[in-house]
Amino acid sequence: MSEKKKLRVNIFDKEYSLLVENQEIAAELAKYVNSVMEETRDEMPDQPKETISIIAALNIAYDLFVEKNKYREFTIQATDKVKKIKLLINESKVMSSPS
Repeated sequence: MSEKKKLRVNIFDKEYSLLVENQEIAAELAKYVNSVMEETRDEMPDQPKETISIIAALNIAYDLFVEKNKYREFTIQATDKVKKIKLLINESKVMSSPS
């Protein structure tokens, strides 16, 4: 396991101190979460912070869900293409083998 490092991040007007393995990735994630929360606050300025936090979390979960489905679709398509290529290779071996 790699050594964890301290990282201070600001999310939604509050500072957090985190222990992380990769500071660059953690900082990027914090920046992303903060941006989603700020966008949500801009769209719903009269809502309490708790509501904004839940809506932002749902938006982030939705983004993750969409990406997982894209990955699943890509994996299915790639697997199908590999199977077709294997069939073509086997067919060409059969056709080119001496009878």
